[in-house]
Amino acid sequence: MGTVALAAKITHVPSMYLSELPGARQGTRQDAIDGHVEIGRRCRALGVDTIVVFDTHWLVNAGYHLNCAPHFKGLYTSNELPHFISNMPFEFPGNPALGRILARSANDMGVETLAHDATTLDPEYGTLVPMRYMNTDQHFKVVSVSAMCTVHYLNDSARLGWAMRRAVEQHYDGTVAFFASGSLSHRFAQNGLAPEYAFKIWSPFLEQLDHKVVEMWQAGQWQDFCAMLPEYAPKGHGEGFMHDTAMLLGLLGWSAYDAPAEIITPYFGASGTGQINAVFPVTPQDGRAIPKAVASAADGYTSVATRL
Repeated sequence: MGTVALAAKITHVPSMYLSELPGARQGTRQDAIDGHVEIGRRCRALGVDTIVVFDTHWLVNAGYHLNCAPHFKGLYTSNELPHFISNMPFEFPGNPALGRILARSANDMGVETLAHDATTLDPEYGTLVPMRYMNTDQHFKVVSVSAMCTVHYLNDSARLGWAMRRAVEQHYDGTVAFFASGSLSHRFAQNGLAPEYAFKIWSPFLEQLDHKVVEMWQAGQWQDFCAMLPEYAPKGHGEGFMHDTAMLLGLLGWSAYDAPAEIITPYFGASGTGQINAVFPVTPQDGRAIPKAVASAADGYTSVATRL
């Protein structure tokens, strides 16, 4: 019935908002902003009606959660970086019907998921920052998904993504885009060194590791990347334990996915972290469900299926 039209791994660095304001940082994140504008343009061209964001700033300690309230509006100040994002206005429509469909499909696949359509909960800035630049005219409805998952298996996040794709294609009458909103390496600069690392990666090891991963994405080496994700997530300081990336790849077919990523905003450093905007072309899959994987790693944060 429905269509998953676009998938992307996107940045949400708060310095994008700071880049709008008068001062020393004005204009310094225009490339990242332009990348968001371009992804939003592509969504419009593809007829997308709703954007689903896997948000690594929404921390949850049990279950998976969807914020699918009918409407979102307010002023947002970051509790982490209030000197970067302060009193940022936001407003866009939600999609309660789609949120319920997505949650039901995930539960049917054995991934405990709750849809919150009657809530006062506002989205986090992993959703708000991208929507500021992609959805200024409130063209798209938005559903936010918790992706800083503290006690979750990566293989469950992959299955969640696959369940959401099946939900759209089998039960939703519309066109949807999915974004993994989070960085690659996410080792912030040590306190007191943030200005020095405003445009740099924290360590040469993390920078080289990230570059290798981006090369793999561009070459479509998804089987290798999925196999290394359980180690890359902790050793590479992946944001949100890289649950957003597992969700996105699960949606695309996990290790059966083979399309090369298209880089929209080239890899860049921000406060020590590694950032990118990249589109992952949505390719046909055979419709199989991802079976429950036997977790092989001792660390429950990073256990993940290595194949469909």
